[in-house]
Amino acid sequence: MHGRERTMLIGLVVVGLLASGLAPHDRFTWFLEVLPVLLAVPILLLTARTFPLTPLAYRLLAMHAVVLLVGGHYTYAKVPLGYWLQDLFGFARNHFDRIGHFMQGFVPAIVVREILLRRSPLQAGPWAFWLVTSVCLAFSACYELFEWGMALATEEAADAFLGTQGDQWDTQWDLFLALVGALSAQLLLGRGHDRALRALAADDKHEPPILPLCRQATGA
Repeated sequence: MHGRERTMLIGLVVVGLLASGLAPHDRFTWFLEVLPVLLAVPILLLTARTFPLTPLAYRLLAMHAVVLLVGGHYTYAKVPLGYWLQDLFGFARNHFDRIGHFMQGFVPAIVVREILLRRSPLQAGPWAFWLVTSVCLAFSACYELFEWGMALATEEAADAFLGTQGDQWDTQWDLFLALVGALSAQLLLGRGHDRALRALAADDKHEPPILPLCRQATGA
């Protein structure tokens, strides 16, 4: 069942990628925005048998991909959902990019947590929580540096990619929302993720047993 769901989710993301690439608002911006999806899909396909993730992780990655694909098609400053929220709440700008940066912390937090708990001696607890949060912040900061580098390299061509919409604190907001996302994911989904990890360890006989997971599964 998990394998079928994984295949379905990846297939839907690929279809969404093709749809997103049909007459986007700006082709160069589209490529930059969907680049994480272009990189992630082959990696997930190649690791589906040797290192399958939990269904929770795949579902979150698919949700994150949708946000990236929509943002890439319209550019984040012009997404219709953002305009609707702007009118509904009286925002001064299109805040769809805020959703994107929240997801940039929320989804990687679960993926990073999963990798650490399955492939390191760490167990679920304060140290894992701190390290996952730090990795997510580092990832978000690296993405901001990537945006800065593209802006320097392409000048006006990267304006839509940056999507600051005149906000001088846009970078700080991006980092803050990624932090909130990383904290929220661990606090809200941590226990459910632990259950999913134990179920995965029990189901995937081909995977070498991981000591922390074995202890959690047996209660030792």
